[in-house]
Amino acid sequence: MSAVATHPTHRSSAIREELHRWVTWEDRHRRLLARIVIVIALTIVVDVVASFLMWVFERHAAGTDIHGLGEAFFFSTVQLLTVSSNLTNPLTVAGRILDVVLEVWAVVVVASLGGSFASFFTSGDSS
Repeated sequence: MSAVATHPTHRSSAIREELHRWVTWEDRHRRLLARIVIVIALTIVVDVVASFLMWVFERHAAGTDIHGLGEAFFFSTVQLLTVSSNLTNPLTVAGRILDVVLEVWAVVVVASLGGSFASFFTSGDSS
């Protein structure tokens, strides 16, 4: 071990540099945050639009569990979050198509976010 590596001043300087690196945002941090915010905002828009459409498509179907906007919102939100629910599957063709679109959206969002995080962690720091 060299004298330079064990010198207390060198160690405290290295610690300060590492702490500074942890609290300093690089462009990759900003890109990751922007991607997360965009995905969350778009998913909220998709959820609201899908809720309204599901209510329009399913509210008059015989045997449906969706009678109001609250139930439609619950159904579409659960589909986006878990791709499953205790509610009866949509009964109309349009409702079923919308259900599949919601499930595909959820899978794409999870895969995209996973890729964004993988890219973030494998890109490393610039220093």
